[in-house]
Amino acid sequence: MHTHCEHSRDSRTPVAVQAAAIRRAGLDVVCATDHDTIDGALRLRERADGFRVVVGEEITSRDGDLVGLFLERAVPRGLSAEETIARIHDQGGLVSVPHPFSRNRLNHIRREALERTAGTVDLVEVFNARELTGAENRRAAAWAAEHGIVGAAGSDAHRGFELGHAWLEMDDFSDRNTFLAAARGGTVHGRLTGVLVHVLTRYDKLMNKVAPRVPSAA
Repeated sequence: MHTHCEHSRDSRTPVAVQAAAIRRAGLDVVCATDHDTIDGALRLRERADGFRVVVGEEITSRDGDLVGLFLERAVPRGLSAEETIARIHDQGGLVSVPHPFSRNRLNHIRREALERTAGTVDLVEVFNARELTGAENRRAAAWAAEHGIVGAAGSDAHRGFELGHAWLEMDDFSDRNTFLAAARGGTVHGRLTGVLVHVLTRYDKLMNKVAPRVPSAA
């Protein structure tokens, strides 16, 4: 429910490599959520073979990161949390809050905004494989349960080997509504990927500034 590829500013994983890694991990459905673009998700959907793709985007709002799922068009960065959520819902999408209590990310949603928008978000990421410890995920799970919000899970993979470190086991679905209903009854699975992945991401982010790569067209 949370993945990145070369279309994100902090990843250099080609879409073809991402697709192959998804097949190796045995995932049936992947939410492609690159930073501030849906281009990678659209390219991955074209390459999907043996799995389905939910087109998504991790959006940099003024109040912190939010994820839109089932998108038809990108949501611009820099809007308030409320406006970002409204833009997602206006196109029939679902809103997920990624890593809400993270201690190793600068762009997690601010607590004030999280409380302010609790009644308008659809999912909260209760397991993110890139958290430094399990405490952040436990806190997110407790907050989601307290507010009656469906739990999401994702590897937040930026490199192929990370895919499959966290996932939600759930019934099949046909659209956003049945997806949300199935997710509510789902079971979270996951293990943390450790500190090294953050070092690799810093390297990829630096390399994308020094020697930008042109994302593959398909």
